[in-house]
Amino acid sequence: MPDHIELIFTDLQLMLRKLKKPSYMANMERFRREQGHFIDEMLAVIKESEDEAEAIARVGASFADQTDEAFFAGRKRNGRKMADLHFFMIYYVFPAILLTEEECAQRFCDGLKDAWNAKFASNISYTTYDGLCDTFRNKIFGIF
Repeated sequence: MPDHIELIFTDLQLMLRKLKKPSYMANMERFRREQGHFIDEMLAVIKESEDEAEAIARVGASFADQTDEAFFAGRKRNGRKMADLHFFMIYYVFPAILLTEEECAQRFCDGLKDAWNAKFASNISYTTYDGLCDTFRNKIFGIF
């Protein structure tokens, strides 16, 4: 499991601001280029493990634990910061994992989602990059 996983959230505020389809696509490209090595390292741990399910649970729990420690360090969790982390996971982390097209990517997303939800008492889910892109409103006659 990579150390300093909180660095995956670098530029969180900037990447969540004014999300439109073109900016989201550019942000995702940048995210994958700059932070993709974290995802590659987590997937490598899973692929190299003899017990995939155990590795997914271990990597997911470590990711959630490191995130909690980096952002809250035993303090009360700020609702705004927690919401930003949830959105970042949904918009960037999960889709970036799925974009790797690794055989274990979807199973890893399921395990990471479960570990995240257990750690933060939440109920987030995930979708694909294409699914998110399709939800952005396209311009109609150049008006919106």
